[in-house]
Amino acid sequence: MPSRDALLAAARAAAVPAHAPYSQFRVGAVVLAHDGRMFPGCNVENASYGLTLCAERAALAAAITAGARRILAVAVSCLDAHAGLGPEGRSPCGACRQWMLELAPDAVVHIDGIERSVPVQDLLPMGFRLMPRGKGPARGMAGATSTQRPKKGLPGAARVSQSRPSRRRGG
Repeated sequence: MPSRDALLAAARAAAVPAHAPYSQFRVGAVVLAHDGRMFPGCNVENASYGLTLCAERAALAAAITAGARRILAVAVSCLDAHAGLGPEGRSPCGACRQWMLELAPDAVVHIDGIERSVPVQDLLPMGFRLMPRGKGPARGMAGATSTQRPKKGLPGAARVSQSRPSRRRGG
């Protein structure tokens, strides 16, 4: 299996073609699957910043697309990070941490410029989790049981009550 240094070198190489015209902050990531395959990704920015794809998510999506299901490591490099940026400025964003928690929960994360590698669990303690349907009680929906589901037509809604609101007018 590739060493930490080899994974970080691959992440640096993955950052070179990044599309970062707005931030000028090129990021590369490499995901290492259990079978030794490595999947690179880079950040792809968009003028509508919410549509930007981070390098970590691009690499994870590439791994999943190729059929990798057990992820051993994720390496991240910010080519344009200056020395004084510190760990907080080099660390994956919250969305990427959530993706890693779900898709690579047992992985170790190597961050260029930070000496210590960390388990994904340490990057996002108490992260949000749901159980896939049919795998047990729903999680993340306060007070919900496996028979209670959000109402259809309300994507992302936390509403789990099965009772219908009154249709009477005036009280």
